[in-house]
Amino acid sequence: LAMAMAALLPTASARRSQDLHCGACRALVDELEWEIAQVDPRKTIQMGSFRINPDGSQSVVEVPYARSEAHLTELLERVCEKMKEYGEKVDPSTHRKSYVRVISHDGTKMDLSGVKIDGDVASSLKFACESIAEEYEDELIEFLSHEADNVKDRLCSKRTDLCDHALHIPHDEL
Repeated sequence: LAMAMAALLPTASARRSQDLHCGACRALVDELEWEIAQVDPRKTIQMGSFRINPDGSQSVVEVPYARSEAHLTELLERVCEKMKEYGEKVDPSTHRKSYVRVISHDGTKMDLSGVKIDGDVASSLKFACESIAEEYEDELIEFLSHEADNVKDRLCSKRTDLCDHALHIPHDEL
C-alpha cells in the first residue's frame, strides 16, 4: 500500500501544479482582456521613430493605446496583484482545481458556493501568474496587441502547454 501511495503522490502533486499554472494563465489573460476593454477606444499613443527624415518628416504613427506595447507592458507589471481576488474551486467529479473571481469587477453578487478563499491560494496563484507573465511576456503582448480570438486557449493550451488538459474547459466570461 505504501508503494502504491508513493507512486500516486507525484502525479497528484504534478496535477495540482498544472491546475495552478493553468488557472493562473487563464486568470491572467482574463484580467488583461478586461483591463484592455476598460480603455477608451479613442485614446491613442504615438509610436515609431522620433528622428527627422531627410525630407523633414517624421515616421510617427498613432496607434490605439489599449493594445499598445507600452500599455500591455504596464499592465503585465501589475496585473498579477488581481490574483488576490480569486478563489479555488474543486470539480467534485475530476478533483481538478480551477480558479474563479471572488470579487466581481462591477460589484455584482457572485455565487461562491464551493469556492475556497484563502491567502495561500491567492499567493500561490499570484506567484504562478508572475512567473507566467515574465516567461511569456512576448507571447502575451503579441496575442493581445492584435485582438486575437481565444487568447486563453491559444496561449495557455496551444502555445505553452500550461493547460494541455484544459482544451475542454468551458469559456467563462468576466
